[in-house]
Amino acid sequence: MGFNCGIVGLPNVGKSTLFNALTSTAAAEAANYPFCTIEPNVGRVGVPDPRLEKLAVMAKSAKVVPTQLEFVDIAGLVRGASKGEGLGNQFLANIRETDAIVHVLRCFEDTDITHVEGSVDPVRDAETVETELMLADLDSLEKRLPPLQKKAKGGDKEAKAQADLMERILPVLREGKPARTVKVDTDEMPLFKQMQLLTGKPVLYVCNVEEASAASGNAFSKRVEEMAARQGAATVVISAAIEAEVSQLPPEDKDEYLASMGLEEPGLNRVIRAGYGLLNLLTFFTVGPKEARAWTVRKGAKAPEAAGVIHTDFERGFIKAETISYADYVALGGEQGAKDAGKMRMEGKEYVVQDGDIFHFRFNV
Repeated sequence: MGFNCGIVGLPNVGKSTLFNALTSTAAAEAANYPFCTIEPNVGRVGVPDPRLEKLAVMAKSAKVVPTQLEFVDIAGLVRGASKGEGLGNQFLANIRETDAIVHVLRCFEDTDITHVEGSVDPVRDAETVETELMLADLDSLEKRLPPLQKKAKGGDKEAKAQADLMERILPVLREGKPARTVKVDTDEMPLFKQMQLLTGKPVLYVCNVEEASAASGNAFSKRVEEMAARQGAATVVISAAIEAEVSQLPPEDKDEYLASMGLEEPGLNRVIRAGYGLLNLLTFFTVGPKEARAWTVRKGAKAPEAAGVIHTDFERGFIKAETISYADYVALGGEQGAKDAGKMRMEGKEYVVQDGDIFHFRFNV
């Protein structure tokens, strides 16, 4: 399980409330979406996917196992974090290890909850955090570049490739723009990821609003949506207070409570799905009487890589993938119906996995 989202934000924005609601919800729904705490601030939660439930019913599967996403609750950031202020060094080290950032922004007024900046302004808060991350990236690259340039002059091709990429990123950071805005070619992506740049990670903005605005958002969240649109980032509106309340309710009462708030589903489901999309992932399934199971693979992956997600032996000895699309499986009444209609395909090593594919891998080791 190598995909995780770091939950970041200033103090008192609802970051830990969101994380705790995730953990509580997952613990309460362990039968369907298991959650396990790896460390006090790290946990895995099942990705809600109605397709999996549908497949399990059709195949009469004894067990349902969702794919999972890891969330990391990272220490609150303050101005000066890039220089080690507050828990700055810990914050930066923890976020460097994550694949994507879920940035919680306070979008509600409450005189009982102090704001570290003295007023509520989510766009300013986002810029505060982004600035600290950019300063940290700038400092990191300025220290790493000279030794690489020296190696490059000595004929080291890898050092030259790294130095060339850094030389393109540094001016962007100095202009006050994040590293993710730099155009990086496909063959450069491994080098880019190795740099572990804080502003190189995709971002999801979570607007934490008061209960009354949970369904439609408010003026604060609209400003965040406009900012995110300019950046090409995604946003989700939730009320952490509602999520905390929902997480404590018995399953039979949740739908009624959500409906009373004008909501169709918990906001956490949207956060999880958006985080999953942020990481450029897709889901494939394995289905049978023992279990219906969802698996995660990156978009663009070929069939052997998907097989390797299940077991390395499957990838090493890959022969073929018996493949049925989710739509065909459902429309034709399951595996046998799809086979009878000629909708089960035999795909080889070059097949690019599609979201919702149902696989049975043939391998030999």
